[in-house]
Amino acid sequence: MQEDAVTAVLNRLRRAQGQLTGIITMIEDGRDCADVVTQLAAVSRALDRAGFKIVASGMRQCLKGDEAESSSMTEEELEKLFLALA
Repeated sequence: MQEDAVTAVLNRLRRAQGQLTGIITMIEDGRDCADVVTQLAAVSRALDRAGFKIVASGMRQCLKGDEAESSSMTEEELEKLFLALA
């Protein structure tokens, strides 16, 4: 992955990690179920965005035909990654 993509993915994963910590605390404190579900949805979005960023970076790398051609993903591999996020 390119440096900018790595930074974005790590930021999104760290955000999700923080949100999960908050959700665990909410559950331990007996917070309302609706609040917990709302926060879980936010974590899900953060993880989805990280995954899509990884796939988009892989697609960009494949389309550019980088000199490290052997490390680029095939169309089939990209399709499997997209489907895994669904």
